[in-house]
Amino acid sequence: MAVTLLAAPPLETPMEVKGVGKRVSVRAGDTLVATVSSAGRAPWAVPPVDLTTARIAARRFPGRTEHPFPTCFACGPRRTDGLHLTPGAVPGRPHTVACPWTPRTDDPDMLWCVLDCPGGWVDGRPAPQVLSRLSVVVPGRIEPDTPHVVVAERLGAHGRTVSVGSSVHTASGHLVATAAAVWTAVPDGLRHSH
Repeated sequence: MAVTLLAAPPLETPMEVKGVGKRVSVRAGDTLVATVSSAGRAPWAVPPVDLTTARIAARRFPGRTEHPFPTCFACGPRRTDGLHLTPGAVPGRPHTVACPWTPRTDDPDMLWCVLDCPGGWVDGRPAPQVLSRLSVVVPGRIEPDTPHVVVAERLGAHGRTVSVGSSVHTASGHLVATAAAVWTAVPDGLRHSH
């Protein structure tokens, strides 16, 4: 499944979902917030790193001291109820980040959050950017209360956009889920207008 975000989703606000089959739209009032469609080609799985390497990488997470969205549910340091992901640079793998993640439940919906945020850190700096598109495939199963490894790497860049692949693996290297994402840098004028 692929979700393309067209506007910022309003929080704690009911949205209308319309359509079935190949194309679904999500609206908040008159605003088209997102479209949902078949992912088409499955995202490429990012090769795993071992749990020790993921822990070393997590110590390098730049978001502890400088974060563009410190209340982010997935990786924000000011979020007490969040996932507390800390994706940091993987030694010897440029534009690749990793961190451990121990899920509390086997809820597959949580994988969307886990596959999302690490991709925003593949260039090693906390640049204000937002997710534009995320395609997810879940071939495996989450193992609750067991360490997993999240890894993301930059696949390419064009203008203000960066293409990223991200995957979740068990500590033994089995693929749980994988995603392809497009991140878009927020222009300076919009950063300071809110």
